[in-house]
This record gives sequence, C-alpha cells and structure tokens, in this order.
Amino acid sequence: MIKSIDHIVLTAQNIEQTITFYCDVLEMQLETFAPPDGSPARQALKFGNQKINLHDAKAPYVPHAKNPTTGAIDICFLSDLPIQQWIKRFDLHNIPIENGPVQKTGATGPLMSIYVRDPDGSLIEISNQI
Repeated sequence: MIKSIDHIVLTAQNIEQTITFYCDVLEMQLETFAPPDGSPARQALKFGNQKINLHDAKAPYVPHAKNPTTGAIDICFLSDLPIQQWIKRFDLHNIPIENGPVQKTGATGPLMSIYVRDPDGSLIEISNQI
C-alpha cells in the first residue's frame, strides 16, 4: 500500500531562480546528491521529510515525465508559520499573493491558504491547518 510521497520532480527553466525562490523565500534546504547510476550530480530542495528533485528544462534527467514542462506544478505546502507572516514575507520579496487568505479543505481537514507563483509560474499554496 502507498503510505506517503517521497519526492516530486520540478522542471525549471532557470535552476538558479528556482533555488532562490524555494530556498530564500520558502526556506527549503538545497541538497546536491549523486545518483547511484553514476550520472552527474543533481540538486534537490529538502523540507521536513520530503524533497523536490530539480530537472533543468533544457536537459531533464532520464527517466522523466512524458512531457516535462515548466509551470505545471500545483502544490500545497503546510506551514506552522501563520499565514499573515507569510503575506509579509512574500511582500518583502515582491511576490504578489494571487489568492487568499481563503479557507480550503486539505488531506486531513480545513486549511487557511494563500497562493503565489514560483519563477516558472507553478501555483504554490501555503496553508495553515485550522
């Protein structure tokens, strides 16, 4: 039986801009790792017990999605930091709030969420459980 998500893959047009957004704004940790097949080192964004592997749109790691493309992710991140503090943080980084705060339903119950876009246009939902 499936019990959790280990990682997802994010295809990025500009890896450095993507790293800046996810590390400097969302405070994820950059990790470089060597695949066991001997292929070149790769980068991932770590947070909690999860990670997001990065693929360069110009040369995605094989295997990859049938149509690896930028801006196609729509993902919700749970946070202990209050939504109002996230709003201030995004404002500090000149990242517009696309929607919210708005109440939504998450996997385990109600959420209070805001929505922003990453550098490639993927929709990023930041939520507090309520």
